[in-house]
Amino acid sequence: MQTNPSYSSLVAVGDSFTEGMSDLLPDGSYRGWADLLAGRMAAVTPGFRYANLAVRGKLIQQIVDEQVDVAAAMQADVITLVGGLNDTLRPKCDMVRVRDLLTEAVERLAPSCKQLVLMRSPGRQGPVLERFRPRMEELFGVVDELASRHGAVVVDLYGAASLSDPRMWDVDRLHLTAEGHVRVAEAVWQTLGYDPEDTEWRTPLPATVPPKWLARRIADVRFTRQHLLPWIGRRLTGRSSGDGLPPKRPDLLPYER
Repeated sequence: MQTNPSYSSLVAVGDSFTEGMSDLLPDGSYRGWADLLAGRMAAVTPGFRYANLAVRGKLIQQIVDEQVDVAAAMQADVITLVGGLNDTLRPKCDMVRVRDLLTEAVERLAPSCKQLVLMRSPGRQGPVLERFRPRMEELFGVVDELASRHGAVVVDLYGAASLSDPRMWDVDRLHLTAEGHVRVAEAVWQTLGYDPEDTEWRTPLPATVPPKWLARRIADVRFTRQHLLPWIGRRLTGRSSGDGLPPKRPDLLPYER
C-alpha cells in the first residue's frame, strides 16, 4: 500500500456498522467511522467527495440489490464494503448463499474503483460472540479469500483486542461507541496508506474493577427489555430496523464538515 496516497472520493456500502450506529450526534443523527474517515481524507485532498449508502439492518442480499450497483456507478477512488454479519446473527443462516452474494458484490465493486476495502468486523466479548463465532470466522475467511483474489485490502478489526472490550460497545451490545468508531476510522486510514495519527488504536483499554454482580444483572435486564426483545420481535415478524429508511448520504458530493 502506498504511503500518503491521494484519493479524491469515497463510497461506503453496508449496514448499521457503516451507517455509524451508535455514534450519536446532538441532532439525533449518527456519525460513525465512515464519516470520520471521509473528514480526514477531505482535510488532505481538496474537492474530496463522499457518499454513504449504508442502512441499518440490511442483509447481504439487500446490500447487493440496493447498494452495489449504485456504488459501482459512482466510480469512486475508494469503496468500503462491510456486509454479511447481520446474516450470521440470524437463527438460520445459509453460509453458502452469504458467500455467493459477498462474492457477487466484490466482483462488481472491485473493477469500479481504485481501491476496494473489506473488513473483518469487530466482535464484542461475551456469550453472543461465542455462539456465533464459527459463522463469523467462516465469513471472515471468505473476506480474506476475496481480497486476495481481487486486490482488495482487509482491515482486521476482529483481531484487535481493543475493539472486543465490552466498554467499546453501546448498551445495545451490537454497535460500537463513539470511541470505537474513532478507532475503526484510524484502522481504515492506516490501511489505505495514510500516516498514522494513533499508533495505539489496537491497544486495549486500561483494566478497571469489574462491575458488581447486582449491577451486571440490572444491566442485563435493561438490555433484554430495551434491545434484545425488540430485536427478537423484528426477526420473528420479518421486519428490520432499517425498513423505509433512505441511504445515509446517497449522492457522491463534496464533503463538508
